[in-house]
Amino acid sequence: MKFEPKIESVSKHEVPKWFHDAKFGIFIHWGLYSVPAYAPIGLRYPDDITKIGIEEYLKRNPYAEWYLNTLRIAGNPTEKYHQEHYGKDFSYDDFIPLFNEAIKKWKPDGWADLFKKAGARYVVLVTKHHDGFVLWSSKYLNPKKGKYQASRDIAGELTKAVKANGMKMGFYYSGGLDWSVNPYPISDGKSFITNVVSDPEYIKYANNQWYELIDKYEPLILWNDIAYPPNTNINEIFAYFYNKFPEGVINDRWRQPQKGGTKFHYDFTTPEYKTFKKAKKQKWELTRGISNSFSFNQFDNEETYLTIEELVHLLIDVVSKNGNLLLNVGPMADGTIPEAQKKCLLGLGKWLGVNGEAIFGTRPWERAETKTSDNLEVRFTEKQDVLYLFLLGKPQENHITIKNLKINPNSTIELLGNKNEITWSQENDDLTILIPEDVEDAVALTFANTPKPNLS
Repeated sequence: MKFEPKIESVSKHEVPKWFHDAKFGIFIHWGLYSVPAYAPIGLRYPDDITKIGIEEYLKRNPYAEWYLNTLRIAGNPTEKYHQEHYGKDFSYDDFIPLFNEAIKKWKPDGWADLFKKAGARYVVLVTKHHDGFVLWSSKYLNPKKGKYQASRDIAGELTKAVKANGMKMGFYYSGGLDWSVNPYPISDGKSFITNVVSDPEYIKYANNQWYELIDKYEPLILWNDIAYPPNTNINEIFAYFYNKFPEGVINDRWRQPQKGGTKFHYDFTTPEYKTFKKAKKQKWELTRGISNSFSFNQFDNEETYLTIEELVHLLIDVVSKNGNLLLNVGPMADGTIPEAQKKCLLGLGKWLGVNGEAIFGTRPWERAETKTSDNLEVRFTEKQDVLYLFLLGKPQENHITIKNLKINPNSTIELLGNKNEITWSQENDDLTILIPEDVEDAVALTFANTPKPNLS
């Protein structure tokens, strides 16, 4: 299909099978903000915004990648930290030589190998965050700062390593916000809109950089953030991308301020630190950090990081409701991935090594969730004629009873990773499964029921 630069045309693009099948991707926030690696600990997005108000929240923003914006708001912990550790005369741009020196140690193959072991099917790199600093060798110079970019072609080197490991590559780009050309901070709800850059020179710059990323590195995911500048036809970018890569996907953060509520095209939605109670018809992707920050925060600890159990349960829940999980990794300035993050990723990879068939390539079942008689959460996925049942938690006895689940009388049930035959019984609408004595101590058990029952 040949796409035209009109919403009527690009909206005909369908989400490709690979993205439905992939389920799990790695997000990477790494940049100048990784040098100070600071944000106050304690707040959580989005819940605490409603509790304390947007103005107070932005003064104590837990996202370390927002360091520059928070620094520009007077009277907050980030300002105090910056002055104590770097001094009043040390500007944000003074982090550039420190970052460029640190990244000499970075090994992209090591990242790709870790992401592969974690079970990721795709990777999305932040090529330009809101601070405007670029992580590839762009021929298009920043309208105000010139060659405002890393000394290594991070996007190019990582893309090569990711693709060599059989994963898909995608790029995040902050299209609407760029604090290198807009010196005013986002300090309240209104300034989220007014902060979007509308200067014609910047619009040309942003458009050119998107085309450059597409042509130079051939990504399959375009992940714009916050908004996109007005007075430009984003459908031209979409049509160009789809015509080169029909298997590509585009996220939902391209809203243009002057368009208001006008409809715009996207392939999937991107809720942040938020899940749903029911499966969604529209493909979606949950994005969040392993902690409450996307980029590395040196003050994170075991209490602020997800546990392996929490991560496994999160992935299962998201997949059961037609979502993908885009889990962020925040490296240190020199590219080192903190041990707590690495431990979480490898723990997930180990679980997927046994249970991956119930995650990858599956689709939501007719119902996403239920509970056992002792109140453990249960989730479902399906693939062909198999229904997968996930038990989110450790059973206290040698059997579980899943409420409101009636399977076919001739069904067989297997426990993934265990060769013993599973005994089960049906009493009215409740299914009881006997758990083998030699079952390993897993953070979540997965049962495969064949043939798949039909609720309707």
